[in-house]
Amino acid sequence: MPVLEVTNLSKNFGASEVLRDVSFSLEAGKVLSIIGSSGSGKTTLLRCLNFLETPDAGRIAVKGEVLFDGALPETRSESALRQKRLHFGLVFQSFNLFAQYTARQNIGLAMRLHAKERPDYRQNKAAILQEIRERADMLLDSVGLIEKADAYPHQLSGGQQQRVAIARALALDPDILCFDEPTSALDPETSGEVLRTIAALAAKHVTMIIVTHEMGLARSISDRVIFMADGVIAEEGPPDALFNHPQCERLRGFLAAVH
Repeated sequence: MPVLEVTNLSKNFGASEVLRDVSFSLEAGKVLSIIGSSGSGKTTLLRCLNFLETPDAGRIAVKGEVLFDGALPETRSESALRQKRLHFGLVFQSFNLFAQYTARQNIGLAMRLHAKERPDYRQNKAAILQEIRERADMLLDSVGLIEKADAYPHQLSGGQQQRVAIARALALDPDILCFDEPTSALDPETSGEVLRTIAALAAKHVTMIIVTHEMGLARSISDRVIFMADGVIAEEGPPDALFNHPQCERLRGFLAAVH
């Protein structure tokens, strides 16, 4: 069974159709890259999957559990959506770290908030907070930044901030890790360290969806690639087939423009 199933997802902003009947699935441990021109609907799709935007129609299921169904009003409530966001970890293109917190604190914030809902939190607060600290340090070490645990965002390079953001997105052990143009705010030198971090996650079979303008990344680590145009999936397939033998004219034009 796929870890993620998206069926006929649609989203409008006023009279503008941003997503139209988008359907795809993703297997556990696989990497899906989404490419396309600006305005094609890539980021809106990612935001709908993370419930930062509410779709107008369609269905989203994770591990067989229906998280959203446009025909079922009860799946639209904010309390329900808040829990469903835990299935996804999202890395933003602009890092979105909290300036007043250290790298360790940024990573631990969601874990601390989540821990407060545990029935044993008051009785075991010290032990729980120590567990959170140790997990934050483990995640920092996994992205090569343990020595920056006590540094604030302004003391980190762009690439380091993005790696902290990746560690933060992994903190609650999401089923699917999502990236929205993870290197678009970085210069070529610092983007390399982020790309290497993402490649290392792929090697560990972390399930990922990557919206990217880096065709090299999409080609090298993806198991499947989706090309979006005008709010629909215009073409999809394995990276070798999609990049070497594009079938639709829109994709051929897009690839010619970005190479």
